[in-house]
Amino acid sequence: MNTRKLVVIVGAGPSGTVAAALLKKNGHNVIIVEKQAFPRFSIGESLLCSCLDDLEKAGLLGVVEKAGFQVKTGAAFQHNNHYTEFNFSENFTAGKQSTYQVERAIFDKILADEVIELGVDIRFGEQVEDISFERGPELLLRKASGEKYTLKADFILDASGYGRVLPRILGLEIPSRLENRRAIFTHINDQFIDKKFDREKILITTHATHPEIWFWTIPFTQGKSSLGVVVPESLYVEYQLDNQQFLNRMINETPSLRGLLEGSQWNTPINTLSGYSAKVKSFHGKYFALLGNAAEFLDPVFSSGVTIAVHSATLAAELLHQQFSGNQVDWEKQYDDKLKIGINCFRTYVENWYNRRFQNIIYYHNPDPKIKAMICSILAGYAWDITNPFVQDSERKFNQLANLCQDSLDGAHNE
Repeated sequence: MNTRKLVVIVGAGPSGTVAAALLKKNGHNVIIVEKQAFPRFSIGESLLCSCLDDLEKAGLLGVVEKAGFQVKTGAAFQHNNHYTEFNFSENFTAGKQSTYQVERAIFDKILADEVIELGVDIRFGEQVEDISFERGPELLLRKASGEKYTLKADFILDASGYGRVLPRILGLEIPSRLENRRAIFTHINDQFIDKKFDREKILITTHATHPEIWFWTIPFTQGKSSLGVVVPESLYVEYQLDNQQFLNRMINETPSLRGLLEGSQWNTPINTLSGYSAKVKSFHGKYFALLGNAAEFLDPVFSSGVTIAVHSATLAAELLHQQFSGNQVDWEKQYDDKLKIGINCFRTYVENWYNRRFQNIIYYHNPDPKIKAMICSILAGYAWDITNPFVQDSERKFNQLANLCQDSLDGAHNE
């Protein structure tokens, strides 16, 4: 049986390159169509430990390790005078104990360059105009010059991220149940030296008086950091400020972060992204599968985006190889259902972050070390480890823990 099939991947971000590397390794032809030129700015700079497992399977971890990115050993949270840390070395799940914080422009280009070395054809500056499945997958593509041409494939993987090419063309999008929020972000030359700050951890800071508003501070090497705030879209519209004024106002209202940022210089334009939470009717069809953000994106709060992206790429590439080899594949059970284990787990913690129940757990004064290790594993990206009770039955176990913490807090207040 001829197993050399042509897979067209839409998008050259992490999910696209991981899928391409795995498919190429198994002897399949791969073409990636990428609308933009690389390097290009992208958000999502704080990787989780489990990302490295998927990069390793794809043979891409080596180039990442050699790049000199900032090592990340955990996550820190602060709200006014409260501060706590989760160290990935204390994970419940046996896996990587550290990861990296990366400038995505560099990170994505490193991965793209490596898959080109593997023989993958990446066509930069080309975008999908339309897709037909009448006679098998056929894409109508437009080059940067404006010239259009068609490309036939055996299968399409949509790794287009926020572009969500196939969901848009095929009408697969459905409303997310998460509230509409906006992120406003930039890069800074930081001045964190001699301040109480761990460069090996992402810092998540909650607004002083509005806990539904939070900031990320992600340090890179050479004194640079990513800085952003996430707010309800309604608040952003109400204030009627430009992005720099808005970000400044949020920082000034949060003394713990304002003090840390004193002396830092903003060195890139301030970007904004809204309406990012997305959901679709199905993650796959007869001739296609959706990867990462093209399938579902929750929220940036726990840096789950790249993790879901590369894990979806690993699952899809492995299933495609089985299918191309003549084996029976059940995409619903082996792709959609498996991918949803981690997505649903992350969703539990995202939703409960914004209603403050998870924030109460994070800052709980006397955590059980075993339970903290299980939560830490999820924050490290191991949201598919069903040996972890907080993954296998995420909502019920979370509710039990949240109620226990609340009862303890209520008891302390009544003493």
